[in-house]
Amino acid sequence: MSESVTSGDGAVVLRGRALEKSFRSGRIDTPILRGLSLDVLAGELTLVSGPSGCGKSTLLALLSGLLRPDAGEVDALGESLWSLDDQALERFRLQHTGFVFQGFNLFGALSAVEQVMLPLGALGFTRAQARERALVALDEVGLSARCGLRPAEMSGGEKQRVSIARALAKNPKLLFADEPTSALDAANGQMVIDLLHRLARTHGAAVLCVSHDPRVVAHADRVLYMEDGRLLDDTRPGASKGPR
Repeated sequence: MSESVTSGDGAVVLRGRALEKSFRSGRIDTPILRGLSLDVLAGELTLVSGPSGCGKSTLLALLSGLLRPDAGEVDALGESLWSLDDQALERFRLQHTGFVFQGFNLFGALSAVEQVMLPLGALGFTRAQARERALVALDEVGLSARCGLRPAEMSGGEKQRVSIARALAKNPKLLFADEPTSALDAANGQMVIDLLHRLARTHGAAVLCVSHDPRVVAHADRVLYMEDGRLLDDTRPGASKGPR
């Protein structure tokens, strides 16, 4: 039997239904997700928390189209994600999703502005258009003065802000962040959390963040708690504080 967690007043832009996933080691199948269902809303930063090994990152991979579920469905922006062929799925991710990872995923030979421009070329922007859009995104994350630096010349916080700018430049409707602050010190981690929350609010994106970082909770619009491949709790930390 699946469970569903749904709350809030925003539009549902991402929906998982009865998701199951196991991983095989030798002859043993280990269940990771167990009939999990949820809705994710536009304009919100949704945090998925829980102990290591509970299935948080697997859930993110299934909902973002990076990993196919054993059973269940994912509906993203009105598309049945796992009904798409590989080419259509790749195109959907390119056009509508952004990713921010713990390891930054930057290319050592490229400057900050070139990192941000990279996916825009695949979307059909000219080089001049891509550069203009990349510079706007870097300015939004406070790095316009550092746009010519390569990763080796940046701090960890700057690298993560470049990766956020790279996602932001595409103006995605869905943004997925997997442990985006775990490699950062307190000040840089706080800055990244603020940026993700602002992206949800000002750009109307649905931001789904997996994190162990307790600082994220204070900025999340919604916190989903997982254990053993199931969603156990759905809370809104700011609900009792009134409008922000």
